[in-house]
Amino acid sequence: MTSQRYTYTATLALSMISDGLLTVEEYVRSLLERIESRDQAVQAWQHLDPEYVIREAKRLDLTPHRERGPLHGLPIAVKDIIYTKDMPTQHNSPIYYGDAPEIDAGTIMILRRAGALILGKTTTTEFASPRGRPNTRNPHDPSRTPGGSSSGSAAAVGDFQAPIALGSQTGGSTIRPASFNGICALKPTWNAITREGLKTYALTLDTIGFFARSVEDLEILADVFGLEDDQAPSGKKFELRGAKFAVIRTAVWPEAGPGTMSALAKGAQLLRNQGAEVDEIELPSEFHRAHEWASILLHSEGRAAFLPEYTIARTHLSPFLVGHVQNVNKISRAEQLEAYDGLAALRPKMDEIARNYAAILTPSVVDEAPVGHESTGNPIFNSMWTALHTPVVNIPGFKGAHDMPIGLSLVAPRYHDRHLLAVSKEVELVFEHEGGWERKLYV
Repeated sequence: MTSQRYTYTATLALSMISDGLLTVEEYVRSLLERIESRDQAVQAWQHLDPEYVIREAKRLDLTPHRERGPLHGLPIAVKDIIYTKDMPTQHNSPIYYGDAPEIDAGTIMILRRAGALILGKTTTTEFASPRGRPNTRNPHDPSRTPGGSSSGSAAAVGDFQAPIALGSQTGGSTIRPASFNGICALKPTWNAITREGLKTYALTLDTIGFFARSVEDLEILADVFGLEDDQAPSGKKFELRGAKFAVIRTAVWPEAGPGTMSALAKGAQLLRNQGAEVDEIELPSEFHRAHEWASILLHSEGRAAFLPEYTIARTHLSPFLVGHVQNVNKISRAEQLEAYDGLAALRPKMDEIARNYAAILTPSVVDEAPVGHESTGNPIFNSMWTALHTPVVNIPGFKGAHDMPIGLSLVAPRYHDRHLLAVSKEVELVFEHEGGWERKLYV
C-alpha cells in the first residue's frame, strides 16, 4: 500500500483538498488500493468501476475553486437501493439484475451538486429486507455478519474503504450495522431527508441513514442536507458536566446479551464520571406495543410495496417478501390502523419525555455481531425508535466477549437532529477513549 490516505476522515480529506495539500485523484487512488487489497475479505461492493472513479476525480481536480461545493471531491459509497444514473441499481434482486435507471435519487442529486464523488454501490439484503443476506463480511471478523440491510455501506466505512456512506433504515438497518462495524451513524428524523429514488419498503418507516467514522463527519452531511432544528445552535460547545441524560432499556431489554448489558452500564457510568446526571427511567406501559406495531407496519406496508415485483416476477422474490404480498401473517386492516394510530399517539409523548434530557441513552444491538452469515442480526432494539420517527445516533466504543465492537444509541425528540449531533460529538470523545474498544486497521 503506497499511502494510507484512505484512513482520513471526511473532515480531514475535505480540508486537505481545499488547502491544496491533497488532490481528489490522490485520495481516490488510495481508497481504490485499499478496496483492492481488502475486497476479497470484506466484499462490501455491489458495483465499483475504478476507471470511472479516476475519471471523475480528474474532472473534479480541474474544477475552478470558485465553482467547488462544500463536499468537493469527497468519495461517498451508496447503498444499492438508491438510484444512481451512471451506475446500476439492482436491490440484490435478480429482477433488477443489470438495471440502470437513468436518473439520480434526490440524495444523489444533492451530493453531486455539493461536489461529492459517488464511489460505487454497496451491498444490501434483497430490497433491504430483514431477511436474506449479501456476501459481505464483518471487517473485524469475517466469520461474523456486518449487519444489515445496509451491509456494504457499514462494512466499507468500518474497513476504511470509504469515508462516508449512505444507507437506509426501516427497522434497524443503519444503527445495527454501525454498531457491528464500530462506526458512527445517524438515522435522522423520519422524512427529514428526501426519499425520492429510494426503493420503498414501508413508507412510514423508511429513512435515509448516514455512516461515518466520526460525528463531525455526520455533521458535514447534516449541513448539506439542510437538517435544521427550530432552535438554532447557540454556537457554544455542548458540555457534559451538568447535562442530564436518561437511560431507557425499553420493553425488549430481556433480549439484551451480556455485551450490551455491560456497554449500557459502562456508558451510563462514563457520563456520570464526566459530571452528567443520568436517570434510569422506564417508559409507560403504553410503549410496550411499539415494537409489535412497527412489525405490523413493516409487513402490511410491504404488502403494497412489493406487489409490482410479485405481479411480474413472483418466482424471483424471496418467500419472506412473497409473504408480505400474500399477507401470510393475516394482518387485518383494523390491526394496521391500530398500529398507525397507536404509534401516532406515542410520538408526541416520546418527544415530551425526551425534551427533559440532553439525550436518551439506549441499546443499539442485542450484542456484538453474531457468528455466521445467514442472518444480519436482530433489529429489536432499533425498530421502536424508527417507528417513533426520532433521530438516533450510534456511538461506538464498547466491546463484547470476543473483542467485537458494540455501540450505544443516543436519541432526541423529532427534528432535534442538530442538537443530537452536538451532544453526540462530546459523548463520542468519552466513549471512544474510555469505552474499551479500539478501532483497528486490518491489512
